[in-house]
Amino acid sequence: MEEKAAGQVVQFEGVTVRFDDEETALDRVSFGVEAGASCIVLGAAGSGKTVLLKSAVGLLRPDEGRILLFGEDITAMKERELVELRSRVGILFQEGGLFDSLTIEENVSYPLLNQPSIQCPPDRVLPRVEEALRFVELGHTLDKFPSELSGGMRRRVGIARANVTEPPLILYDSPTAGLDPITAHIIMGFIIKERDTKNTTTMMITHRYQDGFLLANYRYNRETSQIEPASTNEHAPMLRTKYLVLREGRLVFEGTPQEIEASTDSYVAKFVKKFEI
Repeated sequence: MEEKAAGQVVQFEGVTVRFDDEETALDRVSFGVEAGASCIVLGAAGSGKTVLLKSAVGLLRPDEGRILLFGEDITAMKERELVELRSRVGILFQEGGLFDSLTIEENVSYPLLNQPSIQCPPDRVLPRVEEALRFVELGHTLDKFPSELSGGMRRRVGIARANVTEPPLILYDSPTAGLDPITAHIIMGFIIKERDTKNTTTMMITHRYQDGFLLANYRYNRETSQIEPASTNEHAPMLRTKYLVLREGRLVFEGTPQEIEASTDSYVAKFVKKFEI
């Protein structure tokens, strides 16, 4: 798709978001995410991370500033127009966000059947659902319900649903929250695989620095079907990664993996911890 080749997919220009009680959730936030790049958003609870993600697709409207999605100003865009743009965005909600009353097949097919702009032929819906579930190694779960799956498996189904329409942009809201370290590592592996096999622009909220570290420093090897450390020189174009750090709605850091590692800011340093992969 054209947006994968050049330009910025998401742009915030002086964005402020307030709630009814005049609490400022985002305070004059400005940044951009280039097509094919990865953006990792860190911050304490209540710092505005989820508000930022919702604002990026017009689920929340800014009180000041403007937001561009795929180069189009969505700040005052009508809902009908927003629906068209959102069809080009996959979203993994916190905890997976699956419909409890629907089977896994029905959950994953939902975007294909309920986004008119996707225009998926009826005879292609099931094959695409099966492909998306095989991608996360859950091809055997079509007729199961979310309650029959573990937390990690539900999160993987959420990834399948987010990428079943093959969107150029995927937003991940705390994809590993509440999971044990081994399962979290598996989830991150599928996110890296999605990025590297489909050149997907990735925005990820997380409170786990190790998740960002994996996204910034590891790649999917198509020949071995494994996640492995990336060579800085050989894979530099693939590993275009930036970090954003939010504090009480303000963007207090924007930079590369190297810059966040070197930051001496006491708040930013809280999110940069030593760990083992």
